[in-house]
Amino acid sequence: MLTMASKEEVADESPVRANQKRSSLWASMFGGTNVAVGPRIAPLPDHLRDTSSSATVSDDDSAAAILSKQIASEEGNAIQYRTCSWQKTAGLLFSEYIVLSMMSFPWSYSYLGLVPGLILTVVVAALVLYTSLTLWEFCLRHPEVRDICDIGQMLFWNKRWAWYWTAVMFLLNNTFIQALHVFVGAQYLNTMTAADSIACRTVMFAGVVALVSWFGSLPRTFDMLSKLGAGSAAFTFVSVILATAFAGIQDNPAGYDPDTLGEPIVSVWTPKSTTLVTGMAAFMNMSYSFIGQMTLPSFIAEMRDPREFPKSVWACAVAQIVMFSIVGSVIYAYTGNQYMVTPAFGTLTDVYKKVSYSFMIPTIIFVGCLYASVTGRFLFFRWFQNTRHVTDHTVLGWASWGGILMGSWILSFIIAEVIPFFSSLLSVMSSLFNCWFGFMFWALAYFRMRRVDVNVGRTRPVVGDYLSMALNLIIMLTGAMYLTLGTYVSVQGIIDAFDAGTVPGVFSCASNGI
Repeated sequence: MLTMASKEEVADESPVRANQKRSSLWASMFGGTNVAVGPRIAPLPDHLRDTSSSATVSDDDSAAAILSKQIASEEGNAIQYRTCSWQKTAGLLFSEYIVLSMMSFPWSYSYLGLVPGLILTVVVAALVLYTSLTLWEFCLRHPEVRDICDIGQMLFWNKRWAWYWTAVMFLLNNTFIQALHVFVGAQYLNTMTAADSIACRTVMFAGVVALVSWFGSLPRTFDMLSKLGAGSAAFTFVSVILATAFAGIQDNPAGYDPDTLGEPIVSVWTPKSTTLVTGMAAFMNMSYSFIGQMTLPSFIAEMRDPREFPKSVWACAVAQIVMFSIVGSVIYAYTGNQYMVTPAFGTLTDVYKKVSYSFMIPTIIFVGCLYASVTGRFLFFRWFQNTRHVTDHTVLGWASWGGILMGSWILSFIIAEVIPFFSSLLSVMSSLFNCWFGFMFWALAYFRMRRVDVNVGRTRPVVGDYLSMALNLIIMLTGAMYLTLGTYVSVQGIIDAFDAGTVPGVFSCASNGI
């Protein structure tokens, strides 16, 4: 059972209690049965209270009681949601984080320099890991949370406007990520083919990707999606390893022109040619690959034992640091500044590019499916809350589920084709949303949880407490930097694209292959 720490336990300084503290520190980092769940920051919702005299759920034991009640309520249901182990959740995280975006790291390193790029890779990964653990602790205290919108409302003192504000950002962010994968899927098909006789093939390819993705997002539970996600991550691993090996064995990078561009130049430190705009863009490009905390509450909500979640996030964080660093540095070292493109598959000669890029197609499809599924859950569970359509195989339930997903994919297809500066607009959206979902939400969550901990006597060593507060202040300021400087850089990218004449038309038929 989940346990709550009381004032008496905090005051006990016996050797046994000292061992418990060390165990609690380990559990707070890596999870497990010794996790001590702190008090809530918001009162227990009225609809979760059991008013019967024999089984009243109080605020003090709500975490354990709510979780037990959720698990018990699913017994016998045809569709059960709290079924994921930490291994399956790790599969979901790998499929979300170990994706095509890692092939943009060589490009980022070309602007930041190899050493600064590697340092920032570790720093951003560590910050995202820390904020993910903060998010997990928040979800343990409030196991009724199903998604980021519930958390947004709680963080802003249970104001309803905060729920709607978070919901708008959440839905827009997910839909634009789906649109990105429609765009990238069409890019892949254009790269693989040379069927110029097909009329408006880019639009057609985008439509095919959206339709296939709709089928892929139909599974109702993360238990099934986690299996698909594990396979997707495995294909991604093969793809990037092949691309890294091919970058080393090919004679020269694609577009090699020694007379005009010279031999590949590798910058150990930040090149003098890097400006504030290009350097910040490269940094944000890297960090976007790590930021995905907005989906974590949805994953935790379907774990049978949420206390095990840190194992999932640690495994993913270590894999990210290792893979992003190796892929980014090796491909950059063999390609240099002059020949670098993003994604880095474009630095490979034709055959190598097609072979390695082909292993990426499961990920291109699946990650879009994952975000569509998260969006579908957000809408479906609210429209059919406390009805049998959520837990049973009903015609209305499945028709509504499929319809919600179809609507999201149609909207994603339209966005991908209508906005001619889509990639730059995605950067603007990421700056506006990731500043909250990646940083500021979790710094605020820390300070809110710390305050209620102090109120009940759950104190920490003074030095550690001050260090934690300083770290979360830095996280808050980092989010503010994304919101201000990040948005400026992204908007400037749109202006530069228009000035350079590289903005395509609406529903452009031109190939976007690399």
